[in-house]
Amino acid sequence: MTSPKNMLNNIQETLLMGPGPSCVAPTVYDALSKNTLGHLDPYFIKIMDQIKVELQKLLQTENPLTIPISGTGSAGMECCFVNLIEKNDPVLILINGVFGKRMQDVAARLGARVDTIEFEWGTPVDLNKVSEHLTDKHYKIVAVVHAETSTGVRNPVSEIGELLKGSNTIYLVDAVTSLGGIPVKMDEWNIDALYSGTQKCLSCPPGLAPVSFSGKAVAAIKNRKSKVPNWYLDLTMIINYWEGQTRAYHHTAPINMLYALYQALNDVHSEGLSAVFDRHLKCHKQLVAGLENLGMQMLVEPEYRLPMLNSVLIPENTDEAQVRKKLLTEYRIEIGAGLGPLAGKIWRIGVMGHTAREGNIEKLVNTFSEIL
Repeated sequence: MTSPKNMLNNIQETLLMGPGPSCVAPTVYDALSKNTLGHLDPYFIKIMDQIKVELQKLLQTENPLTIPISGTGSAGMECCFVNLIEKNDPVLILINGVFGKRMQDVAARLGARVDTIEFEWGTPVDLNKVSEHLTDKHYKIVAVVHAETSTGVRNPVSEIGELLKGSNTIYLVDAVTSLGGIPVKMDEWNIDALYSGTQKCLSCPPGLAPVSFSGKAVAAIKNRKSKVPNWYLDLTMIINYWEGQTRAYHHTAPINMLYALYQALNDVHSEGLSAVFDRHLKCHKQLVAGLENLGMQMLVEPEYRLPMLNSVLIPENTDEAQVRKKLLTEYRIEIGAGLGPLAGKIWRIGVMGHTAREGNIEKLVNTFSEIL
């Protein structure tokens, strides 16, 4: 009886230019291959502590509760909501894409009284409408997506924070796609709870979700009237594994994934935040110019565009699925399709992290030129 072939041997290198994951840097792949330590090993705990420091620098926050959750960005979202929401809490979600809708779904499942303000997909949150809404009702939580991955829109997170400044409302922000690609200034923008993911601009494989909580948010968690309904994501227990001289076991941490995050954060800070942000913006401009030279148009107006996630209108009489298939199977380039009301109308092109390189943009534009 012959042994089955190892399918891993046939994995081809792919230029990941979709909405995530992004290409992984060689330094991060190397970190993943390091010897696995125990999750309570003293040396591993030193690595954990340094990850917290590096995340605080990236998020521009002094929040002590700044840690990676074991799970993808969606686990980070659920962690924030499940720890902060109790039944019948009034929650306002600002929606202009798939991931705002997902926030609404999670909050409703937890029994919150959820109000929403919805905006046309491809346009940003309207501050005037938010301001008017906040004068009519008080909310325990106001939540918004910073970089809406389904549309390529950057929302005015800083300005919304100004509207909430001085209130006891908890300001919750999804920074899954924005972290590491554009500035995220958690303390300056009055953000109380934030979640992200590793697989976008940090160029780390999917599997961890950085989160951070302000003192106000931590107080809300500690003063809950009911127990956090999700054991795995209960921060009142997880915090005992990530803080203090003596660590309490909660769940087995994904050791090598944390090595990868440590290295990815080290790479970002070694390059320098301003240089990283400039590289993303430069590649975005290169991509837009190249696509426009081919007669293609962008969905989002220039002042609201994300550099790391670009929504491109599909040219008329184009079989969008066939183009994506050809890109992947013949050229080993992956891009994303539209979601929701934008399905079949746009392509989503990611320029994230290690993918954000001049040569990669040139390769994609030239390939589009050949195919179209």
